[in-house]
Amino acid sequence: DLEVWNRAEASLKSALEASGQEYSINEGDGAFYGPKIDFEVLDALGRAFQCATIQLDFQLPIRFDLTYVGADNASHRPVVIHRAILGSFERFIGILIEHYAGKFPVWLAPEQVRILTISEKSEDYASEVEKKLKEAGVQVVWDNSSNKIGYKIREARNARVPYRLVIGAREAEDGTVAVACRDEGDLGVMSVDDFIVKLIPEIASKL
Repeated sequence: DLEVWNRAEASLKSALEASGQEYSINEGDGAFYGPKIDFEVLDALGRAFQCATIQLDFQLPIRFDLTYVGADNASHRPVVIHRAILGSFERFIGILIEHYAGKFPVWLAPEQVRILTISEKSEDYASEVEKKLKEAGVQVVWDNSSNKIGYKIREARNARVPYRLVIGAREAEDGTVAVACRDEGDLGVMSVDDFIVKLIPEIASKL
């Protein structure tokens, strides 16, 4: 009834004011069982998406006749708090994709490094590089298909993989990798250990 709704709404206002957070009221935007706090996030284009929500429910405990015994040994009616930190998981992933335009930062990218071999001659060494990266906690994919290197590079670019490692006969012989970064361009040739030293802080920066 209206009295229960007003009490729930007043409780949410009190909590928001105590938190010191700025808020606005959207009249008529509550759930059927009570008012709620919605958190909006802005993407890179300034578009607002409703994400997390906290809903204060005085109604369902009445409908289900929920009670508990308090410290005073008396029976009390609980209040149910519905909490969704990310909202719909699928929608949250969609918001992330929109925000980053598919160019996930290294710490968030499901594929952080792609190894591209020029020919079968360097595959044994590429396997060692892949193993070393995985042991360092890197999300790495090795493209050992029979496609030409130009095609592999284009595919990695289109997939917006943060780092590409090209391995040919010279790199296999020298124990190095030719590094290209999605955001910084060609970084030259370096040892696998030096690449890992560069990469790990980027992976750990937000974790």
